[in-house]
Amino acid sequence: MAMGCSENPEPVNFDSLWNYSEPVSTRDAFLQLANEGGEAYQLELKTQIARTYSLERDFASAHATLDGVEPRLGRYPRVDIRYHLERGRAFNSAGDKEKAVSEFLLAYDLGLAVGEDYHTIDAAHMLAIVAAKAQEREKWTLTGLDLAEQADDPRARGWGGALANNLGWDKFDAGDYDAALDLFERSRRAYEEQGRETNERIARWSKARVWRAQGLLDEALAEQLRQEAEYVAAGAVDGYVFEELGELYLAKGDTDKAKSYFARAYQELSKESWLMESEPERMARLKEMGGL
Repeated sequence: MAMGCSENPEPVNFDSLWNYSEPVSTRDAFLQLANEGGEAYQLELKTQIARTYSLERDFASAHATLDGVEPRLGRYPRVDIRYHLERGRAFNSAGDKEKAVSEFLLAYDLGLAVGEDYHTIDAAHMLAIVAAKAQEREKWTLTGLDLAEQADDPRARGWGGALANNLGWDKFDAGDYDAALDLFERSRRAYEEQGRETNERIARWSKARVWRAQGLLDEALAEQLRQEAEYVAAGAVDGYVFEELGELYLAKGDTDKAKSYFARAYQELSKESWLMESEPERMARLKEMGGL
């Protein structure tokens, strides 16, 4: 009678170790998994190690890592999909859009063929990012959004909120406010389903921003005041909510309240160095309107 037999434990879910703002520490965590799983696991892991190099803009190392995966392509569908995704991301980040599109199309077609919804949607999302024309961007974003909303896999469905949000802002910038509202509501529903409260709140903020653009000031004000109360209840503040409240009170002719909220918006948003650098006119206006 055999004694002491036990099943091999499940290997670590390396995707759960991702910190996209810290590619070096993420790569270090991945390299600790050298003895985990089998060949498919290790090949898939290498595609993500390649991505850490891409995020550092070390494209030579990214491609070299993927070169190590390439001879084993055709054995494991998910490895193939993620190989083409990361090869495409490396090309895209380096500015080679044509090669990136080719790789993302391969990833999309492979993912669709084998039912890998999450990575198929990722490929559609990347094809939207690299699209040269707005119409092409919209086509791929809607393709990914439709796949997300129809998926059974909760992780794949998780793409819905971000994709609807991205296209919603495209429609907003184009002045198509009704379409923007519909997309932000789709985003809100997706985030609500996933229990992602912060993102769901942002989707509501976005809807209120559209209402302001449409002149529906009372509806927009009610939502932004609701958001302010939610942040207060959580012991937090949000400068973007303050900014919107300033704009809404200004539009309604209440200059005292507008000034107060503009000042609070500047105090919070000026802490964001990237915003100070990228939108100096916006920040200067907040400071001036707040009387600072």
